[in-house]
Order: sequence, then structure tokens, then C-alpha cells
Amino acid sequence: MEEFFRAIEDRIKASGYAGPVDGEGIYNEICDDIEEKENGSYLFLSKKEDGSVFEYKVDVMDDNFNLSYVHITAESGTFHVDFDI
Repeated sequence: MEEFFRAIEDRIKASGYAGPVDGEGIYNEICDDIEEKENGSYLFLSKKEDGSVFEYKVDVMDDNFNLSYVHITAESGTFHVDFDI
């Protein structure tokens, strides 16, 4: 799982976002948000301590989920990371 968390972090940093990024924290937050959700596509918003807002598009399936993208709105600009490449 560490490789998965690192991949999330690396992709977000590659977008130019210079704020703090915690791949494991993002994964855990998504898992909490999708708990007991029906299959489908969802948008989740998360406001971070530095004021940045992370928007996650998540596709929920029976036994797993797919993180489609993360869109970040920060004081320094907006950043979009597409994970469905």
C-alpha cells in the first residue's frame, strides 16, 4: 500500500501543488467518505488546514473504489490531477 500512497503524493506534487500531501491520509479519508455508499460516482470536498480545498471524484463499486481525479483549489492556484489515464 505504501507504493499506492506514494503514487498519489507524487502525482499531486507533479501537478505543481506545493502544499502538504499525505497519500495515506487521502486514501483513509476517501474510505471514510464512501462507507455505506451505494455503487455510483461521487464528489467529495475536503478543506485542509492551510485553507486548500481538495475535490475528489470517486467511483464506488461493490468491493473497491476508483479515484478518478483530485482537483485542488489553493491560495497559490488551482491544480487538477487525473488518475484515469
